[in-house]
Amino acid sequence: MRAIFLCEAPDNISRVYDSETVCEIKKIAELDEKVYNRKMIQENPEHFSNVEIIFSTWGMPSMSEEEIRNTLPKLKCVFYGAGSVQSFARPFLECGVKVFSAWGANAVPVAEMTVAQIILANKGYFVSNRIFHSEGRQAADSAFRKCKGNYGETVGIIGAGMIGKLVIKMLKQYNLKVSVFDPFLPDEKASELGVEKCELTELFERSFVVSNHLANNEQTKGMLNYDLFRRMRENAVFINTGRGAQVIEDDLVRILTERPDLTALLDVTEPEPPISEHPFYTLPNCKLTPHIAGSAGDEVRRMGKYMFEECQAYIDGKTCQYEVTKKMLETMA
Repeated sequence: MRAIFLCEAPDNISRVYDSETVCEIKKIAELDEKVYNRKMIQENPEHFSNVEIIFSTWGMPSMSEEEIRNTLPKLKCVFYGAGSVQSFARPFLECGVKVFSAWGANAVPVAEMTVAQIILANKGYFVSNRIFHSEGRQAADSAFRKCKGNYGETVGIIGAGMIGKLVIKMLKQYNLKVSVFDPFLPDEKASELGVEKCELTELFERSFVVSNHLANNEQTKGMLNYDLFRRMRENAVFINTGRGAQVIEDDLVRILTERPDLTALLDVTEPEPPISEHPFYTLPNCKLTPHIAGSAGDEVRRMGKYMFEECQAYIDGKTCQYEVTKKMLETMA
């Protein structure tokens, strides 16, 4: 089966698909190691008429159904070595092309960072650190003593998709109670995960840490608002490693201003980065990071390996773990 790399950013291909993974792919497919882009395909469609497999990552071009059918008539699969496929997947799926995503691999570092923040938050790290710098040791110690720590505390997870479930599983090694809001999570699956389902208002009221992992779609935009944030417990922490669009940011600014005891840890905003002069930059209880939760550094190579393994399973006629369907696009990030 003829395979190519398709990406508008060639350097991303070499980052995600290291030499070891490329060698493995070449054992199972006729891989052309050159990185092609959309313009190359448009200018010389005959050269791509027998391509059956595409490997890509960040920089995968968006193509119309007509373009796909005319230039890639034999295409069977796209293996995307990154997370969200929302920007390009639907036309391929409409053409009968299977799409696979390394969202499972990208979920690992996001979950790791989220869990690290949860553990620090429960320990009172963020509030005591902030107060230590502004008001001194005694005031910081007083705030710290109001935090219960990581024994029996309640954590709220919004969205039990791939990342949300992985966060829950990683938290199992701690003695924590986990509340979950996810209308699509079956009761039996919640029981299997060992979590308690609840409504959003209740989740914000009972949880010391609230972590957002909602899917990024029209239905979830602006779901997290002032009425929810105002219900947060004293010294509570809101974490967002999902997407910024789910948060009404003016409402978050308002509550952080009204309640300096709260902390927001924002790895994502809408837009990214926040506009200049945005209060997020100056609020002492808002911590910004530049969307670092996903795969970075050598972590990105895990995604290339996942896609090689998916391709091998597909060619061998075995069950694939990370195929994306049209139905899944309605709820996934």
